[in-house]
Amino acid sequence: MRRTVAALVAGFLLVAACGDGTDSTAPTEPAVSTTAPEASRSTTTAAVEEATTSTTQAPTTSVADMPPRPGGKVVIADEQEPPVLNPYVPGGDNLIVSIIGQAHMAGAYDIDAQTRELIPELVVEVPTVSNGGVVVNDDGTMTVRWEIRDEAAWSDGTPVSGDDFAFTTDFQAATHECWDQDADWVPEPFDLGGTIESVEEKTISIRFDQPGFQHEDMFEWVVPRHVVEGSDYCEDWNETPWPAAGPFIFSEWERGNHITLVRNPNYWKSDPETGAQLPFLDEVEFRFIWDPEEIVSAFKSREVDVVQPPPFFETATALQAIEGADVQILQGPVWEHFNFQFGPNNRNDDSMNASRSFRQAVAHALDRQVLVDEAYSGMLPGPIDGILHTVIPDASCDPWAVYDYNPERAAALLEAACEEMDRDCVANPPKLIFSTTTNGDIRWRWANLLEDMVAESGIEVELQTEDSQLFFGDTLENGDWDLGLWAWVGSPGGTGALSTMGLFDPDAPPPDGDNYYRWGTADSVVRDDDAVANFREVLAEMRTTYDYDEVKRLAGVLELILAEEAVIVPLASRVTMGAVWADEIGGFEMNPTQASHTWNIELWRRVDL
Repeated sequence: MRRTVAALVAGFLLVAACGDGTDSTAPTEPAVSTTAPEASRSTTTAAVEEATTSTTQAPTTSVADMPPRPGGKVVIADEQEPPVLNPYVPGGDNLIVSIIGQAHMAGAYDIDAQTRELIPELVVEVPTVSNGGVVVNDDGTMTVRWEIRDEAAWSDGTPVSGDDFAFTTDFQAATHECWDQDADWVPEPFDLGGTIESVEEKTISIRFDQPGFQHEDMFEWVVPRHVVEGSDYCEDWNETPWPAAGPFIFSEWERGNHITLVRNPNYWKSDPETGAQLPFLDEVEFRFIWDPEEIVSAFKSREVDVVQPPPFFETATALQAIEGADVQILQGPVWEHFNFQFGPNNRNDDSMNASRSFRQAVAHALDRQVLVDEAYSGMLPGPIDGILHTVIPDASCDPWAVYDYNPERAAALLEAACEEMDRDCVANPPKLIFSTTTNGDIRWRWANLLEDMVAESGIEVELQTEDSQLFFGDTLENGDWDLGLWAWVGSPGGTGALSTMGLFDPDAPPPDGDNYYRWGTADSVVRDDDAVANFREVLAEMRTTYDYDEVKRLAGVLELILAEEAVIVPLASRVTMGAVWADEIGGFEMNPTQASHTWNIELWRRVDL
């Protein structure tokens, strides 16, 4: 019976996940995401489905039917005030710096709100193998060439050049010295992994020591050499930014109140539909309001036009109740997941995590829809069935969709696991010890729901929740849990796909690696089996691949292995939300990635002029 149950579940998983019955090394689709431990990074990062909720109670006249007219001002509320405006010094990694930065700075790439993929901004194309921007040389090195748009210019009229791109690498390396070296997280100096080969007026080429996607992490914000070189990199650009390459230029900063930006007269973009010079707006004000309730009140009274408040259910409900508000709620880049510990320090001396049948039983014992509804009260359509959705929605084949809530199947799998481990589960009932953080109310509620759900399948659950400092410290570092729950943050691109799958690298346990689960590691209860060997082999191939489409395909293969083995069970992507007055502002499109809601601010316009 053990083999029959396990084989049926594995076969069903493949067909349900990818729809063609192919084996685990060749799924039909794949994906992307850059990850950062939730507790140690402030970055955010992409979504699972299309907009999950968009509540619009707008006037009958569609803003899309109204021709754009230049002029006017938009007020944006935010609960944070930036500590600095320079993104490369301490405090510059705060999300609010990027939110404001989208309005006045520019980089090589942006992130599309729909596809969650990198799109060109200052450059003509994102360099790839197919467009000739990425070339692997005979000696095994890789040359990447960026072509800068002819029209791209700084707000003082100076063209954006290859020399600015080269200077940006020097500037970021130099600002590493601005950081406290004892800080928990300090950005590494800008590492080219090679040398700049050529710099011309509108191009730059860099030769990397080996193929890969390291170039995707470069040039998030480009710095003008002709203004910044020779200044104090740690101090001079924190209060007043360098000349803009974005749609607006800095005007004033009243600490504790607001930052105002005004139209950049030398902005180089035009409206793709009308050809009119962008931006449409004359002025943008970022107003700092620290209380979410006050943000809603200010929006309701029309003191502010656009808000991106914390994604609390109460806040969403309050905004959706406002007549005329367009409330856009999306699944964001932070993904919560249940996971098993496979290392020697598992606090459950009686753990059955070594059995795949047991892990699959737990996956079927979890009613993830109920758990999602408990957290988000209808704001999300359901749980996520693929971790690669957090960066490129069309890249995953949803391999965890097979794990529906099914206590009967869970019980059958549990019986198979007991047989497999030669265990008398009547005399010695299976037990899980569940650990997560107590600081957030929702995880505590999830813990209590999980206890009752899993018990229905015959598995006893003991809750051992902890303060986040302990959980994200010793517990994760030492692998001292049995079944856990926490979140990762995803970002787009080939580097994102590599980072996401690197979380499960059998050869990379902590402290040097991120495989906190210790699945497949040298001291794991699951090691050197076919799945681990397959994962290791495909991951190695993925790390030497420089073709973006191939990296996506290989990431999909790895995702499928993780789902078949039930190494983790994805739960949900946390929501992000934005709201705008539909009868005042046109062109607003919420972006759930780190590009955030201001990603296309140059296209915003007043429709009430």
